[in-house]
Amino acid sequence: MQQTLVTLDMEGVLTPEIWIAVAERTGIPELRRTTRDEPDYDKLMRYRIEILDRHGITLAQIQEVIGTLRPLPGALDFLNTLREWVPVIILSDTFEQFAAPLMSQLNWPTLFCHRLEVTRGRISGYVLRQPDQKKKSVLALKSLNYRVLSAGDSYNDTAMLLASDHGFLIHAPDNVKKAFPGLPAVESHAELLGKIRELL
Repeated sequence: MQQTLVTLDMEGVLTPEIWIAVAERTGIPELRRTTRDEPDYDKLMRYRIEILDRHGITLAQIQEVIGTLRPLPGALDFLNTLREWVPVIILSDTFEQFAAPLMSQLNWPTLFCHRLEVTRGRISGYVLRQPDQKKKSVLALKSLNYRVLSAGDSYNDTAMLLASDHGFLIHAPDNVKKAFPGLPAVESHAELLGKIRELL
């Protein structure tokens, strides 16, 4: 029987949305915009960097906010149970400089993500690990003869979900669910665990 591997998005699935937390802490409402609202990731990141620059927000200030965040309720138990069953890889459009405090609280699962460019303490740009990395990672894993199950919550997860053998939306907003009615939607970690268990 083919071996199975699970890929998960991070923010909105296992952790809070980092940029929303930064928006709330800094009082800059424009930073609340996420991949749930804007499908074009490059456009979204250029927009964010311009706002950070305009307000003089440093990487250290953002990391301070991230240091106060905790995984979503039940996320650690969900991930621990899942990792007892199958290998799990987190495929995220976050950045190395953001993710470490949250990954440590989740017992350091494997994470594929991007990297920020930093100039004099300010975020000046970003380097994608590769374009469309979530979908390409799934296709690469499938080329290694894995059966891939995946879950995410946003527009930028849908290519990953559609490339997988079985993809699920979890905690997804109505606009994403309506745009992708063919993707099964679940509302809790427990429900997702049950769906994955049925496929193992």
